[in-house]
Amino acid sequence: MSHTAEILCVGTEILLGEILNTDAQFLCQELSGLGIDVYYQTVVGDNPERLERAVALARSRSDILITTGGLGPTCDDLTKQTLARCFGKKLVLDPESAQRIRDYFARRLPGSEMPESNLQQAMMPEGCLILRNDWGTAPGCILEGEDCRAIMLPGPPSECRPMFQTHVVPYLQALSQAVILSRSLRVFGMGESAVEALFRAEMDAMTNPTLAPYAKTGEVELRITAKAGSEAEARALIDPVEAHVRAVLGDLVYGADVSGLEEVVLAELRAKGLTFSCAESCTGGLIAKRVTDLPGASAVFKGGAVTYCNQAKAALLGVPQELLDQYGAVSREVALAMAEGARRVFDSDLAVSTTGVAGPDPDDRGNPVGRVFIALATPQGNFCRQVDLGGGRERVRVSAAHHAFDLLRRHLSGLPLELTLPG
Repeated sequence: MSHTAEILCVGTEILLGEILNTDAQFLCQELSGLGIDVYYQTVVGDNPERLERAVALARSRSDILITTGGLGPTCDDLTKQTLARCFGKKLVLDPESAQRIRDYFARRLPGSEMPESNLQQAMMPEGCLILRNDWGTAPGCILEGEDCRAIMLPGPPSECRPMFQTHVVPYLQALSQAVILSRSLRVFGMGESAVEALFRAEMDAMTNPTLAPYAKTGEVELRITAKAGSEAEARALIDPVEAHVRAVLGDLVYGADVSGLEEVVLAELRAKGLTFSCAESCTGGLIAKRVTDLPGASAVFKGGAVTYCNQAKAALLGVPQELLDQYGAVSREVALAMAEGARRVFDSDLAVSTTGVAGPDPDDRGNPVGRVFIALATPQGNFCRQVDLGGGRERVRVSAAHHAFDLLRRHLSGLPLELTLPG
């Protein structure tokens, strides 16, 4: 039997946009891997009447309801009380949960008295399966009704995620008879509409597996999703589709199930024992940030310089003043000199540079918004790519950083440095 789940996140602070609802994203990904379809997500504030209506609607269209939030000790934490009422259950004190809450406070706040209101968290719907909370105070629980199972989880991600993985996954695995597996191919160098046009007829005809494009800033994700009885069967469905996509798009596909171009570049640098540095103008340190966000960056990244003005380009990187005067900061000549300077200053094997017009206005030499020069300096020679990027200031910066990492990737992989579109 296949199952459908609905995620119901409780909390006025989510509705007001005060916190980001990462619980729903996490749960959708986890449920997909378990072969459980999620057709709806709902967010409801801390209001019992509206929560009751949301629960009734969810039960009418799903056989698994997962709630997050509303299990705390305050007066607005009403999820358990409301769901117990919806399922016709009374709340009763669970002695083991109560003792665990007391022990938790004794460990965290020795010598202090626990507020009695915290024992509200130990009041559980009668007959429920209690989910022990080893990461906080509020236990979760599972209520089994004739038409629907309700799984209640705490809202804080530091409690919700480990509770789900430790206690709920084994429970759901016993229910699910299918596996949904996805593989994400990352594409750089072609826009979403162009990628979609290449595969439109095939995507329309596919049912299992499916292929769908997702636009990200400056790049595209192609997600292949298959549903089968086992992971091995799902992979067997996905593999030929991946092979076809790679055959069509060629080296525009830079990785599968990776976080971004910087992850691919870091892995290639480590494998080859090479280092790189960067000199940034319009990207304002974004290249350095993206690589240092990754663990292991210190093994390959020597450093970066944000040389936003001409004086910094000359003083820190040694860009000749005559180049700046003759060609201007936004030019092929200056981009190449910046990359060479970074490679020399940081004593790195490779270096990249960016200089361009992020906006909102053209520069004083008439370069339009979005024009960027990205250069690569290597022991074998140097290369510069000119691009004209659409969109606003942030898109220009992000896309320019993508191009810098793409130049590094292509050099490290022995690919042509010029982008070539299929067709």
